Amino acid sequence: MSTSLRDIVSLTKPRLSGLVIFTAGGGLLLAPGNIAPWRAVGTLLATSLVVGSANAFNCYIERDLDQHMERTRTRPLPAGRLDPKIALWVGFVLGLLALPALAFFSNMLTAGLGLLGLLSYVFAYTPLKQRSSLALWVGAVPGAIPPLMGWTAVRGRVELAGLVLAAVLFCWQIPHFIAVAIARREDYARAGHKILPLVATDKVTKLHALAWTLLLVVATLALKPLGVVGNVFDVAAMLLGAFFLSRVILGFARPEGDLAWARKVFIGSLVYLTALFAILAFDAR
Repeated sequence: MSTSLRDIVSLTKPRLSGLVIFTAGGGLLLAPGNIAPWRAVGTLLATSLVVGSANAFNCYIERDLDQHMERTRTRPLPAGRLDPKIALWVGFVLGLLALPALAFFSNMLTAGLGLLGLLSYVFAYTPLKQRSSLALWVGAVPGAIPPLMGWTAVRGRVELAGLVLAAVLFCWQIPHFIAVAIARREDYARAGHKILPLVATDKVTKLHALAWTLLLVVATLALKPLGVVGNVFDVAAMLLGAFFLSRVILGFARPEGDLAWARKVFIGSLVYLTALFAILAFDAR
């Protein structure tokens, strides 16, 4: 792949798109009912295009801020390898392709949820990062929508079980991004982002991580009474929840701003989500 093409693809943040396909697939598998395999694949691909569109717009909007962050300064736009207008066009083209594709492969409700995720990420979360630490929770909304999109693609309507599945992703993102924020606080400070560790003490920040991890465990265990998962998932959710909680709780016995805690919570969050949705897929089948 040529350098320029690789840079254009990187605007869509493919790793994040992969995570979205993974969680949206969980919604597809969990929802009672049938969907043709070609429609399921089309829905997942169209969902990834929505995410790619949002990420390209984000790269365009934050191109100047990204120059101040070690983590982002080598991206194509802040590094000057691509004309910013290319990111703008990528965002528009992917969005214009994705939303009609979602309506075709699934239904209008799923396409509407995709549009909601795109707009909330670009016009709410992205600008709010410079103004308030509330961006942490606002940004968790578009991240929670993909599994609900998978659910509505099968069911054609929003239901409690689908909302609970979205709640699992919403709650998971809070400790996950708190860990990233603590580890990268200097980076975010240079860019002027109002992340939680910059406006609150580490103790308060870690208390938020703990509270939302507890809510995460409750949300996963709520799926069993709703009748959409079996005993295998229920037991796994308890064990994985205990694992993730232990990672977060250890932070209260360590020095403030402990990078080791942040790294352990970050890695633990990825292990937790991957294992949880893998077992969900197995249990659903």
